[in-house]
Amino acid sequence: MESMVGNPLLLIFVGFVIWMLVDAIRRSEWLWVVFIIIFPVLNAPLYFFLVYRNAVGAVAVNFEIPGARQRKRIEELESQIELLDKAHHYLELGDIYSEQGKKDRALVCYQSAAERDPEDLDIRGHLGRCLLELKRPGEARVLLESVCLENPKHEYGYSMMALAEAYAAQGDQDSAIATLERVLLENSYPQARVQLAELYLAKQRTQEAERELREVVKDDSGAPDFQRKRDRVWVRRARQLLG
Repeated sequence: MESMVGNPLLLIFVGFVIWMLVDAIRRSEWLWVVFIIIFPVLNAPLYFFLVYRNAVGAVAVNFEIPGARQRKRIEELESQIELLDKAHHYLELGDIYSEQGKKDRALVCYQSAAERDPEDLDIRGHLGRCLLELKRPGEARVLLESVCLENPKHEYGYSMMALAEAYAAQGDQDSAIATLERVLLENSYPQARVQLAELYLAKQRTQEAERELREVVKDDSGAPDFQRKRDRVWVRRARQLLG
């Protein structure tokens, strides 16, 4: 300890190692965490050049105040709406508000878009999903049924998944099951499998539920990191139900 205090370069290096170790933990770079702990003299500098510097460089190039891009786009869309009053501008504005969790504002935008173009599938689909999130499944069901009837693959099956939620929210479990089974004929979304498994369990169809849940866990084990992060809520739910 005394030799460390008397050697400022050693102190600086120890601080550098701790800095790299903490950064590796924050980024979930667990292999690097192990390497740095086992042999910090070599691996801390390697981590700095191979991982940390590249990541910081990417952040620096793309840095912006959180939410600034969305706020700027909202202002642009509001100006375009005032000048042009087009349905697709209301749709995009509604999507931004929905992403921000401002569902009431999103609903107003979607309704305005639907008034201007009631035949547009995206407008009807997004309006239906917004109504569903606002606990208005009856209205959502009518819109989503019309969308899925015209295009069952609309938005890669997500509109049909929302329709299944609307059926389930109204107590129509059979229709919800049939709809999710149809989704899974062409997709393997963990959300659809878990929701279907829950409906199976409500019908005492235990073996079918277990099959779907095990598929979720199995698929997760070989999925890329971005997909695992995206689906972790549903994978966790599948594990809970299996447990």
